[in-house]
Amino acid sequence: MSKIKKNIFVENAEIVDISSEGKSVAKVDGMVIFVDGGVPGDIADVMITRKKNSYAEGHITALKKESPNRIAHKCEHFGVCGGCKWQHLNYETQLFFKQKTVSDALTRIGKLDISTLKPIFANAQNYFYRNKLEFSFSDKKWLTTEEIKSNEAIDNRNALGFHIPKMFDKILDIKNCYLQSEPSNSIRNEIKDFALKNNLSFFGVRDKTGLLRTLMIRTASTGEIMVLIQFFFFFPENIELLLNHLKITFPQITSLQYVINQKGNDTLQDLSIITFYGRDHIFEEMEGLKFKISAKSFYQTNSPQAYELYKITRDLCQLQGNEVVYDLYTGTGTIANFVSKKAKKVVGVEYVEDAVIDAKNNSEFNNIHNTSFFAGDMKDVLNQEFINTHGKPDVIITDPPRAGMHEDVIAVLLKVGAPKIVYVSCNPATQARDLAMMMEHYEIKEIQPVDMFPQTAHVENVVLLVKK
Repeated sequence: MSKIKKNIFVENAEIVDISSEGKSVAKVDGMVIFVDGGVPGDIADVMITRKKNSYAEGHITALKKESPNRIAHKCEHFGVCGGCKWQHLNYETQLFFKQKTVSDALTRIGKLDISTLKPIFANAQNYFYRNKLEFSFSDKKWLTTEEIKSNEAIDNRNALGFHIPKMFDKILDIKNCYLQSEPSNSIRNEIKDFALKNNLSFFGVRDKTGLLRTLMIRTASTGEIMVLIQFFFFFPENIELLLNHLKITFPQITSLQYVINQKGNDTLQDLSIITFYGRDHIFEEMEGLKFKISAKSFYQTNSPQAYELYKITRDLCQLQGNEVVYDLYTGTGTIANFVSKKAKKVVGVEYVEDAVIDAKNNSEFNNIHNTSFFAGDMKDVLNQEFINTHGKPDVIITDPPRAGMHEDVIAVLLKVGAPKIVYVSCNPATQARDLAMMMEHYEIKEIQPVDMFPQTAHVENVVLLVKK
């Protein structure tokens, strides 16, 4: 059908689009080619690295003509690191394609009317916007093309950085990251330097050896900082040596913690976390409300834009003060507590019990008395008895994970029949699928995309539904 084959060059391919997954798209001889690192308007030679019946994948080997929307990338790790894949697109182009992702998902997947789609809400900060980053240690760092071509002997293969995409055991050593503000880079680099100087071993994921496993750094708008280090085994002398050094070198750290993890994965939820210095939590603040964030807590990773997202959500609810609001997938109750002063009562439902405890604590800490939170599977919790007890909702806010809502949950929502539903989504594709199942009973009144993560293809979308 197509003359394109694997491991051949395609000359003078024009990049014409960007897919919903964020890869640039060229079309040659009727074949779609997903190209790493392209910008619509580029003319490039492309090496085909993968060939399927309906599409191919490749990367640029020579850029013949640059798109006017291409800019110089900021980070030295761009193109190798798995993050910030859109650094070479100017911000206006990023916003255009994020808006297109939302409109394409709603029209193609959901077959929905998008006449009420508003322009995407831009992010004020294009860099240094994240409040949380997680890094991995490795005793076998990923060698860059430049390092391999240098033919120099590389004795030190220790790394502290990010996973290479689709490679669980390959870590790119990060020198500087533009996603999280200082002292994030300084803390990470100091930990690595100190570990090397003091012969603290780095983790080997394949043979399960080494002391240092992962590093998490959280920074808050309040100025508070949390540092959590995962150690593979308990070696008190070396652990105290490193943590005391951090305590002295970075007195601004307000929460210094560690955990011993000998599992096959890096997850924290089932592990006991030990506070070495300071509190076991930090505080984030939003509109006078303080939110307690522990090492295991979920909190939106872009604090300033999360505030804008929550304001948009609250505005779409159009609360007058006498409404019963249900907040589904409430997590630690951030949205529920944020909208509570505008409502009569807010009822939060969440599957994770620990998150519900955090939500209750956040209400108590902020002297909020019109919220209540419940743990359980959404489709099981939202029964008639629950509604009789807590009142029929006037507004439902739903903010599910990327997979969207289970069809059983949607069936429950349709049965409940709240006058308004505000659907917050981090995945327009699954949101479109869910909305399509609700159109018999609801109509879309407003659609508002929000850019939470500049330099990436990710986009949030908020939709207001009103009962017919």
